[in-house]
Amino acid sequence: MKIICIGRNYADHAKEMGSNIPTKPLVFMKPGSALLVNSKPFYYPEFTKNLHYELEIVLKISKNGRHIQPEFAKDYYQEIGLGIDFTARDLQHECKEKGHPWEIAKAFDHSAVIGKFVNLKTATIDGHLEFYLNKNGEKVQHGFTKDLIFPFDDLIVYVSKFFKLQKGDYIYTGTPAGVGPVAIGDELEGILVTPGGEKTLLNCAVK
Repeated sequence: MKIICIGRNYADHAKEMGSNIPTKPLVFMKPGSALLVNSKPFYYPEFTKNLHYELEIVLKISKNGRHIQPEFAKDYYQEIGLGIDFTARDLQHECKEKGHPWEIAKAFDHSAVIGKFVNLKTATIDGHLEFYLNKNGEKVQHGFTKDLIFPFDDLIVYVSKFFKLQKGDYIYTGTPAGVGPVAIGDELEGILVTPGGEKTLLNCAVK
């Protein structure tokens, strides 16, 4: 099982981070030990003093494939969910300044929170999903997949050029603007809006 993540896939988020808008998907990965499932609490790591949330739509890969062609990309995911890419922002800035890889800021244990999934065969999805994150009951992030720089199918095509996609892999598709810090005691709630109504797909308490 692989956790494949896409950086800077919303222009407003790239701008808020002071980064250039990418011309190709920016891909990084997390190990399996990064997963945090079943609404288990997230324990604030001692190695950072500036931990940020990044809410993302997650694709769950439904079958194996490599070098996938655009016309077949939709066949490789049948479920979508919400996830949080926790980032130790202070460590990330330090690594970037030194030109070092920044896995320690992104791929640490339990940094990939994942919630419930929606089956695309039973949910009415028109391709323009809305989703948002509440922190302690206040909306802090709000995104629309129509604003993705690289849509879901494009990510499937691009990533499969380099890595064989396997059933059970996850692709974190990028975060919209509004990322920010969390503190011990915060309660995070990720919500997906479909034509059938809102669905709470993710809950995470920071301990």
